[in-house]
Amino acid sequence: MGELILVRHGETQWSAVGRHTGRTDLPLTPTGSRAAEALGTVLARRAVIAAYSSPLQRATRTAQLAGLAPLTLDPDLVEWDYGGFEGLTSAEIRQRHPGWDLWRDGVVAGADGHPGETLAQVAGRADAAIARTRPRLVDGDVVVVCHGHLARVFAARWLGLDATAGRLLRHPRPAALSCLAVDDDQPTLSTWNVVPPS
Repeated sequence: MGELILVRHGETQWSAVGRHTGRTDLPLTPTGSRAAEALGTVLARRAVIAAYSSPLQRATRTAQLAGLAPLTLDPDLVEWDYGGFEGLTSAEIRQRHPGWDLWRDGVVAGADGHPGETLAQVAGRADAAIARTRPRLVDGDVVVVCHGHLARVFAARWLGLDATAGRLLRHPRPAALSCLAVDDDQPTLSTWNVVPPS
């Protein structure tokens, strides 16, 4: 049985400085592009039988540069919709909301009234993506190119845990690989947050 390989997209201008980037569709930086190409060397050694990606350009470009084709775009793999916290760092959010914790407190509506997503909504999308990808592992490895918080929720749900358990996993670095597997019929975590040398 194969592994499900979670890939966080390469670096963007916002990820480089820790800005929450949900639905803002930013391109990769040159550093992000080089790191995505380095992923291709690692993934070429795997028995990849399918690849899925968030439709946002930072994810699709990462997948393209890593040589993943054909590629299925899956809207359930987009990042958490941060609502009024979009574009802010955690420090900036805590200046406005002292003690704020994304996993406990969630997000607030933006000035335009857009509410963003609850953790339960993000978990629902992760569950749907898992239901589509897990059966494919009988034939080999499956790559999922997505985003940092979505990857943490995805892994928690893969392991059968409440989505809040995603807080226990370190936020993946740009262009990091994390592998989920099944061992003796139990979902497991093989590796987490590994960045190939570029």
